[in-house]
Amino acid sequence: MRAARKRITVGAVAVALIGGLAGCGGSDGPPGSGARGPEKGAVPPKNRVRLIGDGSTADTGVQPGLGKPTRLARGQRPPQFVVFSWDGAGEDSQKLFSHFRRVGKRYGATMTYFLSGVYLLPKEKATLYSPPGHAPGRSDIGFNDTEGIRDTVRELRGAWLEGNEIGTHFNGHFCGPQGGVGTWSVEDWKSEIAQAKSFVKNWKTNAGLVKEQPLPFDYDKELVGARTPCLEGRDNFVRAASELGFRYDTSGVNNQVWPKKDGALWDLSMHLVPIPGRAFETLSMDYNFMVNQSGTTKGDPAMHQFWGNQMRDGLIQAFNRSYQGNRAPLIIGNHFESWNGGTYMRAIEETIAHVCVKPEVRCVSFRQLADWLDVQDPAVLARLRTLKVGQAPAEGWNRFLTAPPASASPSPGGGNADQAAARVTAPAGARRDG
Repeated sequence: MRAARKRITVGAVAVALIGGLAGCGGSDGPPGSGARGPEKGAVPPKNRVRLIGDGSTADTGVQPGLGKPTRLARGQRPPQFVVFSWDGAGEDSQKLFSHFRRVGKRYGATMTYFLSGVYLLPKEKATLYSPPGHAPGRSDIGFNDTEGIRDTVRELRGAWLEGNEIGTHFNGHFCGPQGGVGTWSVEDWKSEIAQAKSFVKNWKTNAGLVKEQPLPFDYDKELVGARTPCLEGRDNFVRAASELGFRYDTSGVNNQVWPKKDGALWDLSMHLVPIPGRAFETLSMDYNFMVNQSGTTKGDPAMHQFWGNQMRDGLIQAFNRSYQGNRAPLIIGNHFESWNGGTYMRAIEETIAHVCVKPEVRCVSFRQLADWLDVQDPAVLARLRTLKVGQAPAEGWNRFLTAPPASASPSPGGGNADQAAARVTAPAGARRDG
């Protein structure tokens, strides 16, 4: 993956440019160094390990470091959830996976890492992948080498032991009308998911790394959510994922309002957020800011700091309007890339440092957010969904959440999000993100 990611990642992602409002915000300065994560090869005590299959994965019991979600007390103000997530997570020469593990530990944040299955498949075994609508061995993001697989597995292992979630970004990252995931059937999606699981459950055999420690989770149980490549193919993916027992999807475009279920799955899609100084909003992802700012991964170096600050301030403004308003969870997506001199990685790190340390803020994974939503009173969640973007209850949280609901409560924000999603555009040669 080290060489392959450098060669293909830009072509593997895409952009959604959405019209709307703009604003500004502020941030703390850059954080310092962080503590080390678990040592390489760290696993729970042997008496808790049950190897699965060839030993690539193992059932080690309950994931460490996660508390049990609790229901809001009557009239209690909700916490402010923030989810930071990473598409196509893997460790390459940039070492951004290991870096953001340290950042998460420093600021008490757990995150979701969406693994691309082909990052655990060596390129000499590429034909083990049979993508829907394509020849065996085809992938738009390339495969990996032995050391890249070893490094990625080490980071996945440590991330899970620290309380982070390992989701999936599927495999070949095919986009567009010619065999892209948007053309896939429900059965195609089931095949893609089964293969993504297989590459995780058999990385030792496929890569010849039989002496390495296992991943400390049962991936059939761990995998409960995903983000589709380029945000395409969502309808049929949701149908397939619902039948396979997934719990959430984050492949759409939402306003900053409280989430609801799309059939059996929580819709935890990314949000429209401000671009300070611009007259529209964009998707809460590094790639989308990059395309709006420079249109290239190698823009004017003199603008790098400004562009990173603009993204950071836009995300912080989005955070503030939830934190001081309706308390809707803020969903943010990213890639482990050094576009425009790494300015977007700096922006994310400074955003984490600014928001995750505030009172009543919980920086969590998608799985943790879904766990919390599942134990809430449905009537309370329905009441929360009546609040518009940035709208705090005029009568205060206690009265708002204890008063009888209105007979015909509107559903603010949802219609606007639907309209915004319909207005998604992309520059020539670009694709929507994922």
